[in-house]
Amino acid sequence: MGKTRKPNHVIITGTTGMVGEGVLIECLKSSEVDSILVINRKPCGYADPKLREIIHTDFFDFSSIESQLSGYNACFFCLGITSVGAADDVYYKMTYTLTLHVAETLSRLNPDMTFCYVSGSGTNANGRLNWQKVKGKTENDLLKLPFEQVYNFRPGFIKPIKEQKYAHKFYKYINWIFPIGRAISANGFCTMQELGNAMINVLSHNNERKVVEGKEIIQLAGE
Repeated sequence: MGKTRKPNHVIITGTTGMVGEGVLIECLKSSEVDSILVINRKPCGYADPKLREIIHTDFFDFSSIESQLSGYNACFFCLGITSVGAADDVYYKMTYTLTLHVAETLSRLNPDMTFCYVSGSGTNANGRLNWQKVKGKTENDLLKLPFEQVYNFRPGFIKPIKEQKYAHKFYKYINWIFPIGRAISANGFCTMQELGNAMINVLSHNNERKVVEGKEIIQLAGE
């Protein structure tokens, strides 16, 4: 007899952004994901029997919704802001402080959880640029939390899914770059389907804590 698959109950943040929406689409398609909770400041615009949504405006205070956050074994954290035009203190608050607050809450409520954080190619706690340092610190401190597993995903260029509503408009003008970039450097180019499926597939792993670069995202997606 084959091994019995444990149910996967997943929390996703950031589904009104391109990456979070793409991960949500792949989770809705996947038979490996049994239920999905999305937490957003505004409705994501998707409906499905296995999808539930909580509209919550303050991601620095989950006390009013904590009772609804237990019983999940995965979080795909896709929430974030660009560093372009953001003051250093604002970027730190919205990247490091917010992420760690959510993660600390979920690790307390769901110690058997796999936490997947979408970071970015070039992240480096000892890097020269502020965004590299902030995301690097975020990654490092997530690895210290009492989750069952932590994965810091570092995609570079992500090719969106055709039907996405929240993909940046400029992608339709630059998607032609993807096959060329992929041929030259697979480490810097992955599809949204690959990123979503890589996250889903690590749920079958055991007690891993690691950084996942571009080539490994592609490899994990094919498991």
